[in-house]
Amino acid sequence: MSDRLDEYRRKRDAKRTPEPVPEAKPEAKALENRFVIQQHHARALHWDVRLERDGVLVSFAVPRGLPRDQKRNNLAKHTEDHPLEYLDFHGEIPAGEYGGGRMLIHDTGTYETDKWRSDEISVTFHGDRTAGRYVFFQTGGKDWMVRRMDPPEPGWESMPEVIAPMTATRRAGLPPDDEAWGYELSWAGRRTIAFVSGGRLKLLDDRATDVTAWYPELRPLGDAMAPTEAVLDGEIVAFDGTTPSTALLAKRTEPKDAGAAKRQSERAPVQFLAYDLLWLEGHSTVEAVGYAQRRELLEDLGVAGDHWQTPPFFPGGGAFALDAATAQGLPGVVAKRLDSAYLPGRRSRDWLLISP
Repeated sequence: MSDRLDEYRRKRDAKRTPEPVPEAKPEAKALENRFVIQQHHARALHWDVRLERDGVLVSFAVPRGLPRDQKRNNLAKHTEDHPLEYLDFHGEIPAGEYGGGRMLIHDTGTYETDKWRSDEISVTFHGDRTAGRYVFFQTGGKDWMVRRMDPPEPGWESMPEVIAPMTATRRAGLPPDDEAWGYELSWAGRRTIAFVSGGRLKLLDDRATDVTAWYPELRPLGDAMAPTEAVLDGEIVAFDGTTPSTALLAKRTEPKDAGAAKRQSERAPVQFLAYDLLWLEGHSTVEAVGYAQRRELLEDLGVAGDHWQTPPFFPGGGAFALDAATAQGLPGVVAKRLDSAYLPGRRSRDWLLISP
């Protein structure tokens, strides 16, 4: 009988990787039906789903993770069997080694086998984060797909494809009931909705144009937020020193020649400023959740990095916010009622654009 870990060992040097590399051939054991899902920050972020079977872990690399609802099939690649010791492996695989990158344990638990064939595997997961029936089915070679078969949790809503941004009404002077408002600086950047799902990022501007490819420095935001899935409202701003430069945000098209490509590559790096949360982990926040609570949820996400951040807002601090905008050379502030719902695609007096 062949050693099912031969391929696993061929790809790894036990002296160079912290991964378990057992010498003995695995023995078939009574099924305990354990599983592990690992979040693997390798060359490309993916999730490794491993199912205990006949003394090894049958393994799939799933680039976007297991689907959370029944509306999509996700790609899964059947990889080499792994040793049972991998059930609790986590750590840093050195760069240059096979699978180099950071490995985190996303979930563990047990599963029930509904069907196990060479071209189709149906299981029901019982984990802390992962529950429900999934089917892995072969489409060709080592490529498989995975589909969720039962309904998601009650109240689950799929991530929307598009959300038109809410806009503010211009007003002269601060509102009299200052304490009922929260104030943000007006950045005058490119209004952008960010969709983060399966460790990937999609950016749509206020005309629903996909501008993801225009800002490659923002793509790692998806990896940084994984496994969280969310829709964020914000702006893309290029900073010239410490001052936002809206001139640097002129609409760009795909470069048509080497000179245009060089000019694009020389532009100032940008920041995505996230200031509202529209959808989070299967739940819309646009109608039933007020602005102050949406900001609290957003800040809990910790959206902060080299090219993205959550700028502060000032509850009941209109005069202070206007002074801060003036000091930074910004056009003003946006006042938002603390209890206001998000109204996609609408201009509302619950949001006010106020100049100094």
